[in-house]
Amino acid sequence: MLLHIHPDDPQPRHIRAVAECLRDGGVIIYPTDTIYGFGCDIHQHKAIERICRIKKMDVAKAQLSFVCYDLSDLSKYTKSISTPLYRMLKSHLPGAYTFILPASKEVPKILQSKKSTIGLRVPDNNIARAIVQNLDGPILSTSLPGEMVEEYTDPDLIYENFKGLVDIVVNGGIGGMVPSTVIDCTKDDYEVIRLGAGAWEVED
Repeated sequence: MLLHIHPDDPQPRHIRAVAECLRDGGVIIYPTDTIYGFGCDIHQHKAIERICRIKKMDVAKAQLSFVCYDLSDLSKYTKSISTPLYRMLKSHLPGAYTFILPASKEVPKILQSKKSTIGLRVPDNNIARAIVQNLDGPILSTSLPGEMVEEYTDPDLIYENFKGLVDIVVNGGIGGMVPSTVIDCTKDDYEVIRLGAGAWEVED
């Protein structure tokens, strides 16, 4: 299904339909503040495995992140956050960042890597956050495979490429071309793993 959702004022009935699909173990493609991505409920193991099959990757080695609604949601899935780290997160979120943080016991075992870390996001995108809010929990998220920019920016083309593999493709307008900036916050000195759409300045 290709579902058109207004990027600024998402229709509640469409958001409910997407959240219901996720609760039922569905897989979606949806917009963020960067590029379009695959999404599923973090507690639906078969959906997680399905996404990994589509991307031809091992669940244990997959680079998957949680899309949360806000910082309070985010704090459930990571271990205690220091005051300086909290201030830094608050100043950058919502935004085009993925923060690598120590995973808490709330992270499903299937998603706990050997490093016991998790990538956490709060995108500055009304559709993504509305879905998460209605779902009442994070969306497991990962980027789309594709070589050409159009393959992961144009929702109509995305639908043509993936309509047989996912349950819903959310059309929220043309997507971005640059992925999120990834910051490893598991060390005292935060490390930029990937410089993407989010601006990052190293503080002295």
